[in-house]
Amino acid sequence: MVIIPHRHCVICGKAVELDKHFCSKDCEETFKKERRRQRNFTLFMFLLLFILLALLFIFAPR
Repeated sequence: MVIIPHRHCVICGKAVELDKHFCSKDCEETFKKERRRQRNFTLFMFLLLFILLALLFIFAPR
């Protein structure tokens, strides 16, 4: 039995050629949307942390 060198789509797991990461444009778009969502969430968390720290310094007893 011969196994042809391949990799798997990072979204659905289907076998794809070695030079590709996705099996279709739909999987690629899904990946991009998820990356965008994760980036926005990370930025929101950093902004929230900054605001909380600023409030802590403003209202901390001296």
